[in-house]
Amino acid sequence: METYSFLRTLADSWALLALTLVFVGVVIFVFRPSGRRAQKDAAESIFRNETRPAEDKPKEDE
Repeated sequence: METYSFLRTLADSWALLALTLVFVGVVIFVFRPSGRRAQKDAAESIFRNETRPAEDKPKEDE
């Protein structure tokens, strides 16, 4: 039972600390000021080549 207690303590404390640090790192990476241009470009990419409405496709006779 000693191994189980050690692994549980390790998972409870160090794994929680590691996952918290990963989460904080991801949040800092996403909200960094230099990433604003890339995020805006990605958000507006679906509108990039939209100068006119899509053309209607002709219906095929069956």
